Amino acid sequence: MKKYGLIGFPLGHSFSATYFNEKFHAENIDAEYVNFEIPSITNLTEVVAENPNLCGLNVTIPYKEQVIPYLDEMDDDAATIGAVNVIRIIRPVKGKTRLIGYNSDVVGFARSIEPLLQQGHTHALILGTGGAAKAVRHGLQKLGVEATYVSRQKRRSDILTYQELTPEVMASHTVIVNTTPLGMFPNVNSCPDIPYDQLTSRHLLYDLLYNPNETLFMKKGKAQGATVKNGLEMLLLQAFVAWEIWQQ
Repeated sequence: MKKYGLIGFPLGHSFSATYFNEKFHAENIDAEYVNFEIPSITNLTEVVAENPNLCGLNVTIPYKEQVIPYLDEMDDDAATIGAVNVIRIIRPVKGKTRLIGYNSDVVGFARSIEPLLQQGHTHALILGTGGAAKAVRHGLQKLGVEATYVSRQKRRSDILTYQELTPEVMASHTVIVNTTPLGMFPNVNSCPDIPYDQLTSRHLLYDLLYNPNETLFMKKGKAQGATVKNGLEMLLLQAFVAWEIWQQ
């Protein structure tokens, strides 16, 4: 039986195992999908070594960038983005096991948000600066939307802090994407610290989180008339792409 899985920490919020195992059962695929909740990315080596039938992995918070030094190769999108969320494991009969990194987040996100984009959606704020944020920015660029990162700290000149989200910035950036874990189950009463009172019906709020179904970020946006969407469709779309990668 082939094995696939997910590495990250924590993993209590993830739907990936349920999705893939239901897929395997429905399509009579002799495989299983398991969660590897590892406290450090250094544990990846053990996971690969101790599971000789492991053929592929998904990668989630906080390892999408940390995993890169452990890979033998990356595809062009993953290399450009600087983050990986899919690993294909190649185990030759003779020779070293090879790990190849891909990024299916960018495809899943772009396909999910594209139908919601209107003519005025030309500038976006990306809340967070991690691996998922990098994939989101790459996806928005492909769709012709200019994006700016927002972080709690001013680490670079091209990153805004939450304190710099003036009425002018909020008015000109009508797409806002949350890539942070704020609001994720079980901490459902938290949300990114943006000026929600500046949101309008022209705004589109997209939350990469999908558990809960409607985050506080989304609720506050909806209350202002904004269009909102969670990341469940993105999860499913990137899972389709991951499966295609593993079948190569």
